[in-house]
Amino acid sequence: MNRRAVIWQVVAALYILVNVGGAGFAVAGAEWLHALVHVGLLVVGAGPLWGLAERARRREPASLPLDDARLANLQQSIDAIAIEVERIGEAQRFNAKLQQERVRTPR
Repeated sequence: MNRRAVIWQVVAALYILVNVGGAGFAVAGAEWLHALVHVGLLVVGAGPLWGLAERARRREPASLPLDDARLANLQQSIDAIAIEVERIGEAQRFNAKLQQERVRTPR
């Protein structure tokens, strides 16, 4: 699930919770018209919000298929990078060894 779908689901859940809570408080206070407004908002607004959340969830990006040639090319590139990194490491070890020898042998 992508970020947009999660955001829409949170917004829809908050919308529903606010209206259910508002209707509950209105009923507890014997404000029938106020409660009816909250119930109407639930009916009118919850459906479209959940529809937006579903549409955002369905729009997840599709992964690209890797065919054998592209996969082989990718593996070859990774192997080449690994060899270069090993060469860099060897050069650094050699330089560190030379530095140690220079420090040990004063002129």
